[in-house]
Amino acid sequence: MKTEVLPDERALRVGRRERAFAQMAAHDLDVLVLGRQANVRYVAGAPQLWVAGTRPFGPTCVVVRETKAIHLLSTWDEGVPDDIPHENLYGIAWNPMNTISVLQRIDGAATAKRVGTDALSPGFAQLLPMAFPNAQLVDGEPAMRYARRIKTPEEVQALREAIRVAEHALAAAVAELRPGVSENTLAGVLLEAMTAGGVSTPSIQDVAWVTSRDHPWRRGSDDGLVRSGDLVALSAGVLAGGYTGEVGRTWPVGEPDAAPGLYRRWEALWHKLYDACRPAAPASDLLAAYQAAGEPLPPMPVARGLGMGFDPPVVSQHLPATAADERLEPGMVLAVTGYIWERGVGAVFGREAVLVTPDGPEVLTTSPNAAVGVPNG
Repeated sequence: MKTEVLPDERALRVGRRERAFAQMAAHDLDVLVLGRQANVRYVAGAPQLWVAGTRPFGPTCVVVRETKAIHLLSTWDEGVPDDIPHENLYGIAWNPMNTISVLQRIDGAATAKRVGTDALSPGFAQLLPMAFPNAQLVDGEPAMRYARRIKTPEEVQALREAIRVAEHALAAAVAELRPGVSENTLAGVLLEAMTAGGVSTPSIQDVAWVTSRDHPWRRGSDDGLVRSGDLVALSAGVLAGGYTGEVGRTWPVGEPDAAPGLYRRWEALWHKLYDACRPAAPASDLLAAYQAAGEPLPPMPVARGLGMGFDPPVVSQHLPATAADERLEPGMVLAVTGYIWERGVGAVFGREAVLVTPDGPEVLTTSPNAAVGVPNG
């Protein structure tokens, strides 16, 4: 496991920055002021402190299109790439006016006409015009979303590595699956294996749960213990090198009589979801896959982008217009979820990482499915 903080590889940084600058030009942005951690790392290539939950907006990174300069909030050089010079670093200030004075001195700040921010607070809505006196403040998040939605080849490789760690952790939990084991123990085994793989940050909260035989999308164990005949869902997600890798599987304990039929239904659904992941296809085809398979749509997104934290698209029955307008493009990486439930039996849950290529979908996850089920498509 690495013990020193290193910047992202140069090829990874360069490819991402080219996309970011191209979108700044497309959205007519002279300057981008970034506060969201994933956006900051995407552009700067410097690892950011991971925090759970929300955080207030702050100008953590400033990107100037004309000079291609990147200015970064950092109190030390460790992890900062050598293409961001020391003079472009500025420290944390309790008084926001000190931060504004730093931004005022950035080359291009005084002449910028359009400045985008990926978020904004009431305080900085009043202060940022002082740093960019001739600029119109606009929403800069669409530019970053368009940049991040298509992955560079180096990003795809980074995602493969994150998925590999997640799959190793999932396999460790599956090896401990037996009657009498607790959901918490399975979660602990999975997280321990993840950490042994060099990643200490999970990307999801729920790791292992007995699926309910009485209600869909519910836990089926009151005491958290696994029993013979249960269908146990396992979901592994890691944040490795800034990229999210996820995989989900459902394994039976013992030999549930009706489980093979449920897995065959999942296979039929999965093939339709797989076929929907084609370039130029509307994202709504992923919703239609459930309907074509005769299965009810889940309350959670059927698919969402995988990358540095939240990435578009988000394909959900609750956002039908968005799904209809969204078109899949080569370079997108999706976390695609299949979910089948039957009363008296339980549920089969599976999550695959899928890369959309010019020739069609490529499944990046390789974890096997349960023995009573079907091979991974």
